Amino acid sequence: MSLFASNALIAQQQEVELWDEVPGSIADENYTEEQQFDGEEIRGYGKVTKPTLTIFTPEAGTANGTAVVICPGGGYSHLAINKEGYKLGAWFAEQGVTGFVLKYRLPHDRIMQDKSIGPLQDAQRAIRYVRQHAGDYGIDASKVGIMGFSAGGHLASTASTHYAGAVYTSTEGVSARPDFAVLIYPVISMQEGITHQGSRDNLLGKKTTQAEVYNTSGEYQVTPETPMTFLVHATDDGAVPVENSIRYYLALKDAGVPAEMHLYEDGGHGFGMGRTATANSWPEALTLWMQKHGLVSE
Repeated sequence: MSLFASNALIAQQQEVELWDEVPGSIADENYTEEQQFDGEEIRGYGKVTKPTLTIFTPEAGTANGTAVVICPGGGYSHLAINKEGYKLGAWFAEQGVTGFVLKYRLPHDRIMQDKSIGPLQDAQRAIRYVRQHAGDYGIDASKVGIMGFSAGGHLASTASTHYAGAVYTSTEGVSARPDFAVLIYPVISMQEGITHQGSRDNLLGKKTTQAEVYNTSGEYQVTPETPMTFLVHATDDGAVPVENSIRYYLALKDAGVPAEMHLYEDGGHGFGMGRTATANSWPEALTLWMQKHGLVSE
């Protein structure tokens, strides 16, 4: 199956705004969204102020009830929304899974009262939106997962461990807990020497307390209620050390949470759905894992 979403395919998808009123927002008319392109194809976004979900629906009669909220990476400074968002949405749709690509706000003091929770507000709202509208999209409300790449992996792991945290006043009446998580070369820890420093600085600022670091380091937040998780990382990742995934995997294992981790010899960082490296095979491994757990059909 194709790993690439064409512009035509993307154009056919539905995009919805996440909020009627963005919580904790600060108005700044000089802070405007930026778009990055590869030729005529959108590559990414910066300075997001209006978060959205782009919805990739399977062809009629092929939906299997599973949904995934997809969080692109970009160090909490931009969103690599094509290679770590739209391409995944199209790929999931081909497998009968409804993909929701989250264009989340990037933490910044100019537009957020508390930038450390801004992205999590969007992730929680996205999970709840999918459950709220499960009937509209033919989704099983007990098969709603979250996926994240790099800093988006940090957001997805935070949504997996802080789903009960009241980061905004929820009126949806449904849980923000993902039923499963898929983390691809994720930032997990905010601890010095393990973290991706840019992601940490953008989310927490250059001056932070040990309590804030602990609270936002996923390896310390895992409980037996954390959703089952599939992890991918390359050993030669020079941006986000492989120890991030290893620490989270061990925490999941110790808590008795079902977890599967694939560590590849090469791939570096930011390989998306694959490039010339041993890490190319992870999408097939993910399909097998999802089949095992009844999320896609064999």
